[in-house]
Amino acid sequence: MQKSDSIMGSNDTKVKRKGSSKMAELIALHRVAESALPESQRICYDPYAVHFVDPEVLECARKNPEKTKAMREHYERLFPGLGNSIRARVRYFDDFVRAAAGEGMEQLVILGAGYDTRPYRMEKLKGNSNVKVFEVDHPETQSLKKEKIEMIFGGLPDHIVYVPVDFEMEGIDQKLPGNGYDRSKKTLFLMEGLVMYIPPMAVDEMLSFIVNNSAKGSEVLFDYFIQSVVDGTSGTEKNMRDFAAQQGEPFLFGIEDGAAEVFLKERGFSRVQNVTSDDYKNAYFCGANKDRAVCNLLSFVHAVVE
Repeated sequence: MQKSDSIMGSNDTKVKRKGSSKMAELIALHRVAESALPESQRICYDPYAVHFVDPEVLECARKNPEKTKAMREHYERLFPGLGNSIRARVRYFDDFVRAAAGEGMEQLVILGAGYDTRPYRMEKLKGNSNVKVFEVDHPETQSLKKEKIEMIFGGLPDHIVYVPVDFEMEGIDQKLPGNGYDRSKKTLFLMEGLVMYIPPMAVDEMLSFIVNNSAKGSEVLFDYFIQSVVDGTSGTEKNMRDFAAQQGEPFLFGIEDGAAEVFLKERGFSRVQNVTSDDYKNAYFCGANKDRAVCNLLSFVHAVVE
């Protein structure tokens, strides 16, 4: 399949990451903060996220609330609305997974699972459900995740298959089939906070696997930054790009603004729905939350395998 330069990023450089994902911990911290809000205000809830944040960070926040507030305001100036967009993403993906589980989903493949806790906190995904879950992630992040899960629950759940994959070096076609994945079953492929960190060629290969190795009616859901964030030439886009690079997880992939539908249709998907910042702002930030800003650089998109 030929890549379109207007859509795909030009950087196919493979970056060998060492250690567990710092970004995964930062995202967990957002879930901790949102979960601490009053029930009438929070838009997502994750009781397990706190286990994936450095205890020293949590203790510092408890002892120095003013310093924590100042840091939060500093990052809001650097990345306006991004924190709220990340929290809206958690909620949207939660809602989507629940709906899919109620509509005949038989397998859930979480690519770049990080510290995602959906298989442990969502009733429709727990061990007594009919949904088999595959968590696919970098070996070092996954190893730490498994340690935490064993600490929380006293062991690893039987309904989850952990598949270690370095997306910059390996394809899921090399690992999923040999770990019990059944291409004849209706599957949801979830990629939350993943595609922006892997090379365009790896994104293409991942989507090709989904189209060619999943049952009719299977779906994919992921979020993405528009290409200007990956290019990071000025303003907020540059701040975001530089911060990601400083964490050792540089942005490698983006989609041109307004091109998501074409991008997925060119790769064999149908019924593409792009969810913009306006869409999730209107869906989740109303009433007491109406003044919470979101980031117009982050969108979600889902599509179907026919």
